[in-house]
Amino acid sequence: MARPIFDEELHQLRSDVIEMAEFAKEAIEGSFDAVRQVSATKAYLVASNDSLIDGKEREIESLCLRLLLREQPVASDLRSVTAALKMITDIERIGDQAAEICEIATMLSEDADLFLFPMLGAMAQADYDQLDSAIQAYVDLDLDKAQSCIEGDKEVNALFEEAKRSITRHIIEHESDETYALDVLMIAKYLERIGDHAVNIAEWAEYAITGSHKGVNIAEGE
Repeated sequence: MARPIFDEELHQLRSDVIEMAEFAKEAIEGSFDAVRQVSATKAYLVASNDSLIDGKEREIESLCLRLLLREQPVASDLRSVTAALKMITDIERIGDQAAEICEIATMLSEDADLFLFPMLGAMAQADYDQLDSAIQAYVDLDLDKAQSCIEGDKEVNALFEEAKRSITRHIIEHESDETYALDVLMIAKYLERIGDHAVNIAEWAEYAITGSHKGVNIAEGE
């Protein structure tokens, strides 16, 4: 295969990863909106869009395999394709976590008041920003953006700990709200997991740039 065609398909790969990540970012934002608005309609709509993420994952897998089989890519290109294959698994999982949040949203009471737990909104925004930084790190070959995502997970973890403390206090003070409080705890846990998946994506972006993954050099020779 001529190199210009390979370069074009490699560009398409990056574009597809961006598109898949955009679907996931919309899922993060939409799922939390469904919870905040206590809107089952919004939740069902957002959850139904998970099929877009799944479909994009299959497209990218097919493109990656085509790139690997039709031409022997140089090391930097091989890392880029390999990283994309790894990253889309975590992007797909983010979509799944958002769908789980949507499922909880359909079961919340109409008078549920998430203003009691403002850290959840902060977690959702931090997740969104983390995923954006991780994908931009991959596309721009920018280590600083990858590190920004990884460092941002500290904020998500701190907010999760704050959420657990706040939910525990709420259960103690309002025993009748136990079921609702546990639903809120599960939402917080899913948001915390989304942050972890974003970190995984950033770490694979680092691999695409440096050939090292979590400090271990696994680069192929040029």
